[in-house]
Amino acid sequence: MTVRTLQGFMELLPEEQIVMNKMKAVIAHTYELFGFAPIDTPVLELADVLLSKSGGDTEKQIYEFQKGDNHLAMRFDLTVPLAKYVALYHNNLTFPFKRYQIGKVYRGERPQKGRFREFYQCDIDIIDRDELSIVYDAEVLAVIYTVFNKLELPAFKIYINNRKILSGFLESLEIADKTVDVLRLVDKIKKIPEAAFLGELGDMGLPEEKNQKLLNFIKINGSNQEIIAKLEDLNITNENFQNGLEELKTVISQAQNLGINADNIQIDLSITRGLDYYTGTVYETFFDDYPQFGSVCSGGRYDNLSSVFMDKKFPGVGISIGLTRLFDQLRDNNLLKFGGPTPNKALVITQSPEFADKAIHLIGQLRQNDIPADVMLRDCKFKKKMEYANKIKIPYLIIIGEDEAANNNYTLKNMTIGEQSRVTLEELIKLVK
Repeated sequence: MTVRTLQGFMELLPEEQIVMNKMKAVIAHTYELFGFAPIDTPVLELADVLLSKSGGDTEKQIYEFQKGDNHLAMRFDLTVPLAKYVALYHNNLTFPFKRYQIGKVYRGERPQKGRFREFYQCDIDIIDRDELSIVYDAEVLAVIYTVFNKLELPAFKIYINNRKILSGFLESLEIADKTVDVLRLVDKIKKIPEAAFLGELGDMGLPEEKNQKLLNFIKINGSNQEIIAKLEDLNITNENFQNGLEELKTVISQAQNLGINADNIQIDLSITRGLDYYTGTVYETFFDDYPQFGSVCSGGRYDNLSSVFMDKKFPGVGISIGLTRLFDQLRDNNLLKFGGPTPNKALVITQSPEFADKAIHLIGQLRQNDIPADVMLRDCKFKKKMEYANKIKIPYLIIIGEDEAANNNYTLKNMTIGEQSRVTLEELIKLVK
């Protein structure tokens, strides 16, 4: 039997898993800092539920199977389960409802670099009944900004747009009937040459003059204020366009009130997000020096989360961080700092087996003081114990020998700087903690 892990499934060594877990903890802490409540939905759902909002390649990628009379499927994102959750529990929820979920999702994609069949998504959504304040779109920006700063990741920029602006522009060109197809194509503009972009617009039956106007429109650049001024100078009276522009101005203004560095936000009229259910603000986040990573956090506003399951209107705004893919890219580019394969801060070793009881008593006291600690119980030479301590990269080594036992103290060695001293229990706890 050849032992192997399935392609597209990530397994980590302990030192890597520790870093991954810390990233998840930082993200969860930040989400709760902004008042998002945790929920957890099942990995398995009825296939009819998960496929209710399917489109594109979803039906080809979803894992589904029959168990008894039930046609089941594994969740491929956290958005459809959220829609079901709101439909089921809306009478028990308080709106606006701010939720986060960090969990694994499953997609039967062709395994390749940066693509996983099982991966963590870290989602937030703010949902309300009937209407949702545009200020929440700015708060989502603040969440992205705070998460990426707390994770101490490379320099990044959040690119923002409002789909109403482009939809309104298309209406002003009298090609509104092509809006869905055009928005999907605009979403790919950075991946294809301009000539190919214009060619595909032509293939849709759009006139060359209007195609060039569209290309010039999405290429409008400059500072955020300059872009807004250029949009205003177009004097487009279309209601959809004007509503989108006002929303975009509000989001940028409120982002400043929330303390977001202006250098981290950039209006980009080519950002549309390919999914049809986005109706207003949309976000894409990129690392300045690593554009090859692609978007590392994306999302936007939608008009009605649970429309498939009920006739009540629940507008929302949210984003998702693909943590598995992000971790994989950061690791492969040496942008993560890995320590040893243990979460322990201290390791106790003895110079003789007769001091084992004292060592075990000590780690009990350290753990009671919230200090992760362990003891080397293997009966081997002292040199071997030191080699073990170095191999696991333990921050602090505590040595108990004859002198330490006689004087009721300990030798504490800081393994990072190589210094050691004789300390009491109280001093040890203070220094290690």
